[in-house]
Amino acid sequence: MKDKIHPKYEIITVHLADGTEFQTRSTMKGPVYRSDVDATNHPFFTGKQMFVDTAGRVEKFMRRYGKK
Repeated sequence: MKDKIHPKYEIITVHLADGTEFQTRSTMKGPVYRSDVDATNHPFFTGKQMFVDTAGRVEKFMRRYGKK
């Protein structure tokens, strides 16, 4: 590999949302990575749907483009 063109590949600590932590190597800057979403709380893995309030968006759309 050529010198001075590749990012540093260093050890970082990963903290997951459920409190689990482990060390890995990464080119990411900083010694710690904190994750808000992981397999223990992501809807795809848990099967629980998180509902977002879209009623306001639907009403705004209907006012703007809906049948009169």
